Amino acid sequence: MVILGIDPGIAIMGYGIISYVGNRFNVIHYGAITTSSKMDTAERLKKIYQDLNDLIIQYNPEAIAIEELFFNTNVKTALLVGHARGVAVLAAANNNKELYEYTPLQVKQGVVGYGRAEKKQVQQMIKTILNLEKVPKPDDVADALAVAVCHAHSGNFKDLFKLK
Repeated sequence: MVILGIDPGIAIMGYGIISYVGNRFNVIHYGAITTSSKMDTAERLKKIYQDLNDLIIQYNPEAIAIEELFFNTNVKTALLVGHARGVAVLAAANNNKELYEYTPLQVKQGVVGYGRAEKKQVQQMIKTILNLEKVPKPDDVADALAVAVCHAHSGNFKDLFKLK
C-alpha cells in the first residue's frame, strides 16, 4: 500500500510518501511544499493545491492520511492553516483518493506507542522505523511521515478514521 502523509501548513506543508507491505516500510519520497508570506493567500493556496496534485498524480497513493488541526491560540494562523488543510482535502477528493484523518495524539500513539510522546521521540522513531540516516527536516516533513506511518499501523481500524 502506498500512503501519502500530510502535515498541513500554509508556510510549510510537509509530505511523506511511503509504501507498507507485509509489515515493511519503504520510503518513496518526502519533502515540503513552501509558500512565502509575501504571496497573497489565494496564490499560496493555489501553489499548495498544484504541488499536492502533482504529487498525487506522480505517486498515485492508495490512501492519503492527514493530521487534524491542533487548536492554535492565534486565530488568524489557525484559519490560514485550515485553508491549506482544506486545499489538501480537495486535492485528494479531486483525485478520487481515500482520505483518513488522525489527531496528533493518534499519530504519537501510532508511531511511538504512547499518545503523550514528545516531538523528539516521534522524530527518532520515524528515523528508526523508516531506516533513515537522519531525522527529516523541517519538522513538518518528519510529522508528515509520522502521519503516514500512523495510518499504516492503524490496521483494521482505518475505516474508523476515514473522512466522509
